[in-house]
Amino acid sequence: MTIRPIRELGDPVLRTPSDEVTTFDAGLAALVRDLLDTVEHPGRAGLAAPQIGVGVRVFSYNVDGEIGHMVNPVIVERSEETQDGDEGCLSVPGLWAPTVRAMHCVAEGFDLDGKPLRLEGSGLMARCLQHEVDHLDGRLFLDRLTGEARKTALRALRAR
Repeated sequence: MTIRPIRELGDPVLRTPSDEVTTFDAGLAALVRDLLDTVEHPGRAGLAAPQIGVGVRVFSYNVDGEIGHMVNPVIVERSEETQDGDEGCLSVPGLWAPTVRAMHCVAEGFDLDGKPLRLEGSGLMARCLQHEVDHLDGRLFLDRLTGEARKTALRALRAR
């Protein structure tokens, strides 16, 4: 079991769009194992490869007892209905802010063997899918904040 350290805000890997996985090999399998081991820690819903310093399009999730991964994910569908709940990030520890996300979404990608994979979710799973794909695109949940929520979050970050 390998629990990898989490990269935090300020690390350039978090702001760099990730490369697509082109080789489905033992190296990818080891990365997925590390992501799964690391996301199984209590209180963690998702973890993208850049959060452990690896700039490739892979993430793991742990939502409502369902643990898995996705390689080269793309969000292919988002509901018009939204949710506006508090969201946090392992890479921005201790900060939670109301973040608008689609209530339901669908992601398509691959498993570690290169077989097509489709994940669909509502509520927390939809939030997790969108949050992790944002990481792979070099975005943090802070980038989605607006108005007073953004001001409050940035003020809290400056106070650290």
